[in-house]
Amino acid sequence: MLSTKVEPHQLPSLGSFVRGKDVESGKWVYSLSARAVLDDSFANLTLKRNLEAGRVSAADVAPGVLVGRVSVADPDTVQDALAAAAEATRLWRSVPLSVRLEDWNRLLREAIHDNERELIDMLTLEGHPLELARWELSGMYELTRPETTGFLRSQLWQEFAIGARRNIVRRQPDGVVCVNPPANAPLVSALLGVTSIAGGNAVVLRAPRTAPFGVSSVLRNVIAPVLDELGAPPGLLNIVCGHPGPMLDAWIASEHVDDIMYFGDVGPGLKIERRCVEAGKKPILELAGNDIVLVWRDADLEGAADAIVEGFYGSGQLCMVPNRAIVHPAVADELIELVRVRATALKPGYPDEEGVLLSPVLRHDKFTRYLEDAVEKGATVVTGGKGMQIDGTLDEAGFFLQPTVLRVDGLSRAGELSAVADETFFPLMPIIVPHAAEDATLFDSFLEFVNASPYGLRNSLWARDDAVIDRFVAQTVKGGLLKVNDSHIAFTAPLPSHGGTGLTGGAFGEANFPVLRTTHLQGVSIIRPEHREGHDAHTR
Repeated sequence: MLSTKVEPHQLPSLGSFVRGKDVESGKWVYSLSARAVLDDSFANLTLKRNLEAGRVSAADVAPGVLVGRVSVADPDTVQDALAAAAEATRLWRSVPLSVRLEDWNRLLREAIHDNERELIDMLTLEGHPLELARWELSGMYELTRPETTGFLRSQLWQEFAIGARRNIVRRQPDGVVCVNPPANAPLVSALLGVTSIAGGNAVVLRAPRTAPFGVSSVLRNVIAPVLDELGAPPGLLNIVCGHPGPMLDAWIASEHVDDIMYFGDVGPGLKIERRCVEAGKKPILELAGNDIVLVWRDADLEGAADAIVEGFYGSGQLCMVPNRAIVHPAVADELIELVRVRATALKPGYPDEEGVLLSPVLRHDKFTRYLEDAVEKGATVVTGGKGMQIDGTLDEAGFFLQPTVLRVDGLSRAGELSAVADETFFPLMPIIVPHAAEDATLFDSFLEFVNASPYGLRNSLWARDDAVIDRFVAQTVKGGLLKVNDSHIAFTAPLPSHGGTGLTGGAFGEANFPVLRTTHLQGVSIIRPEHREGHDAHTR
């Protein structure tokens, strides 16, 4: 079981994890508790810098401030982790699929269940509100359900008897998969990345310097024991902490690396994609999302309002929450009022408190620019627009932002607003109300707007009319996931939890099951020797 309690002057310390062993470099990065940062960000972030520069000793830090520390990997350790992974995958890829998929998923699911309380604690220590942490963990449960396992099995191996031939279509592992999780959600992204092990791959994962302890401790204390129980070779899972730039450079240059799974912003992500392709490596990108909720005239407006307000979870700092909505003008006033009531009920607080869904937003300048841009171009502020302290007191210097709802009248020019065109990553929800028109024309414009988006993570629809639903499903080509009359963000097996097209997933983007994205198709035809005599090689 994990331990998240930090006793005075007894700071948990973790080295790099390579070949199943701790490797310390003598240099450390420190993880602070979210409460400490919220109580006094300037002092405690300064403390983190001083600790990492060696100007302050951890023994002198007050209890409750530090969660733990992780060793920074030196270049030799980074290279050894890659070599260890290459050695391990050569053994692991020959293990029967029943072991590395079915047994792995079953044991992984059990391990998550047995450590659920501790995993949630680690997520809140990263700053994720409790409800958000529970939602994030639900994604891992869905990813390891028997239904998902069965689907993945069907994709990884199929056999056909064609005359005397035993024909197999299977997916083979790419090899060494390097995972770069994002600073805003390192632990759950790391857990997603390591599921590529079921495809026969080995994993090298970078623990972000901003919050390395949760990733390092959970993968070491929850995931590594599952691999040990399966008899996996040492080196199948490696964890190294370091700056992203030099680490990515080392991965791209290494002869051992086959795939790089990168979570992050669009600009850097697309540059990584180009570098990977040039180096002959597969880029797997999880970048920005700018999701749309469509609300038709016959929709369940209460349900639709709930889905739209999911855009404020974590203060909008999640790629897969909705960023904008389009509503039929006949029900726009009612829907916007329902959203307003729900948005104003959301309150800031410490992440380990029940009922808190908002997270701190460290910089408000971009939010202010986007809000001012929207108002200048005709949008109306329905509610919000101000900064807050953790107790809800309005304060432009506070860490939190009020959930902010905008009304944007007219669809044709809505894309001129930065708050509509771009992923915002803060709690700002534009609700677009098209001008009145015939329903057929209106729905055409809805679909055109969705398919014209350069992003493609997920989109959702609220409607009762089967014909409207069928058109949405048949004609929406953008996105890794479509939801109809359902929570925009809920995970549900065996659907993919991540992945998408366009700016979300890059040129090779699609729905992301890491087990499938880190493998490749291969065909096999077998004729037994005793069946070979007299067999026409051209038999159809």
